[in-house]
Amino acid sequence: MDNQFHLDDTVAVVTGASGTLGPIWVGALLDAGARVFALDLERATVSPGLQSLLDRYSQATHSTGAPRLRLHHADVMDRDSLVVAQAACVGTMGVASVLVNNAGIDQPASTDCAVSYRMEDVPMDVSRAILEVNTLGTFQVSQVFGGEMVKARRGSIINIGSLYASVSPDLRLYDHMNLDPPFLKPPAYGASKAAVVNLTRYLATAWGPYGVRVNTLSPGGVLGAQDPEFQRKFNDRVPLGRMAEAADLTGPLRFLASDASAYVTGTELRVDGGFTAW
Repeated sequence: MDNQFHLDDTVAVVTGASGTLGPIWVGALLDAGARVFALDLERATVSPGLQSLLDRYSQATHSTGAPRLRLHHADVMDRDSLVVAQAACVGTMGVASVLVNNAGIDQPASTDCAVSYRMEDVPMDVSRAILEVNTLGTFQVSQVFGGEMVKARRGSIINIGSLYASVSPDLRLYDHMNLDPPFLKPPAYGASKAAVVNLTRYLATAWGPYGVRVNTLSPGGVLGAQDPEFQRKFNDRVPLGRMAEAADLTGPLRFLASDASAYVTGTELRVDGGFTAW
């Protein structure tokens, strides 16, 4: 790995570490040499991917004697818990210079979804929760951890966006699912991610003079447990002809976290196989 991509003396914070993408970000940062302070809700089930990393790294230490990986419980909507987490991060690993705002609420395309709604029936509470966690939660975590970066006059904040920050979900991707009402991607999801992209620009301009960079990384559809017909439809919609895999996301994250992107701020890096080019 080129030295400019190394994160050997870096402390990184990742929110939503037990989520679908959380272990990808945590693993990418660890592989680049960073010490990672992983955050998630106390009630969140530790995913197999994160557990594997905990098994591998939780007993490992950096040359400073600090642990390589620590899981801490906090809620992005609870400022007090974030302040406690920030102090714990400093006490065990040091001041974070990388923050990955990954925590969020989504509804993956699946016939197993517990509840589906018609557009006109989507409850306000559902939309409110998505908007609050995905947008306000991202801002609040940035306030707590980014504020310390401002004091240190260095840092990289990476907000996790989505291709749906730029385009609307194509409802035809879901019309084969035997659901009544039909599967509906939450309308508030794309709105929340579009807000994150604009928040990124705002923070980038406000904190640029203090050496803190802020960017959005927006993945396209990531291969998981989607049904074969959905995958076929989605792949037909992507210029590169496939869904993203974990390895497709790690390089872009390391780029934004490291000095390789030292002159990059206020941008949205779309990693979507060309989906939004059409």
